Amino acid sequence: MNRRQLTTIPFAKFATRYFCDSFFLSLAFIKASIGFQVRVLNTMFARCSSSLVRPSAQGFRRFQSTLVLAEHNNETLNPITANAVTAAKKLGGDVTVLVAGTKVGPVSEAAAKLDGVKKVLVAEGDAYKGLLAESLTPLILATQEQLKFTHIVAGATAFGKAVLPRIAAKLDVSPVSDIIGVQSADTFVRTIYAGNAIQTVKSKDPVKVITVRGTNFEPTGAAGSAAAIEKAPEGDFASKTTEFVSQELTKSDRPSLTAAKIIVSGGRGMKSGDNFKMLYDLADKWGAAVGASRAAVDAGYVPNDLQIGQTGKIVAPEVYVAIGISGAIQHLAGMKDSKTIVAINKDPEAPIFQVADYGLVADLFKVVPEINEKC
Repeated sequence: MNRRQLTTIPFAKFATRYFCDSFFLSLAFIKASIGFQVRVLNTMFARCSSSLVRPSAQGFRRFQSTLVLAEHNNETLNPITANAVTAAKKLGGDVTVLVAGTKVGPVSEAAAKLDGVKKVLVAEGDAYKGLLAESLTPLILATQEQLKFTHIVAGATAFGKAVLPRIAAKLDVSPVSDIIGVQSADTFVRTIYAGNAIQTVKSKDPVKVITVRGTNFEPTGAAGSAAAIEKAPEGDFASKTTEFVSQELTKSDRPSLTAAKIIVSGGRGMKSGDNFKMLYDLADKWGAAVGASRAAVDAGYVPNDLQIGQTGKIVAPEVYVAIGISGAIQHLAGMKDSKTIVAINKDPEAPIFQVADYGLVADLFKVVPEINEKC
């Protein structure tokens, strides 16, 4: 009889093999179990996520909020405020206007009627006499601390350029100045190199502090119903170092440069201040404002409040008539956005003719009196 041959295995080797087989079998089981659970979770998540509404860019815009600083003379609202509100509306979210002054009842009511304004904050008191930047800065900071705006906007005027850099410094953010366009809540368009180049800027600061070039934004219209008027945060905001004493304003029946539809401007070619009388007479007949180039101002022909250009006022009237102005790049930066430009100069190579819609190569001392006689 044949006997079955049995193979003997040492106990230690048997135990080791058994343990290893069990261990790897357990790992395979755990891996399969985990994979099954992951697949179940993925399926559940997919079913739940299909019923969720994903937030869009428009949804995030609801969380934007903008504070617009109103510029005024305690009686009427400066038109630049309506331009700033238009820019604020493009940022998205609620628009609030801050009106500070001594007696600003009519101004706050006018601001409340601007289309797109949800609320008007009013701060009245002697501390805001003259609208000093030193007094307005703590008021704006207190308002920002309480209401947490994402944007603070003002016109790119002497008022805005005095206040907003202080606000930006206190908030430790970089201001975005003199913008001409809004691409999104954090991306803006502005000019550089005296208007010869366009720059797109994206701000990563939590609070965007912006000045707006009014000529590039149409003024917002009147709303169907007035916005709510509330009190701004109160406190002792009077400046301890600066005091408003007085101001002397030039009164004129002519429209202001920034609001005029027609501007008649003179340059160094006028030769003297007395010769500007020709432009004054012409402007009165057309209902226009009178401006000047920096060369004419530096020569003492006219006061510096008439200066138009990069270091003067930025204008964009319906018609701009440049008389005796060569067209230096600094001057073009302040008027090149005018709808129609008319140039009168005896030099046919003058740079002003490169941007003019209509040009007349002639002696202004012969042409302007003739125009005055026929008007």
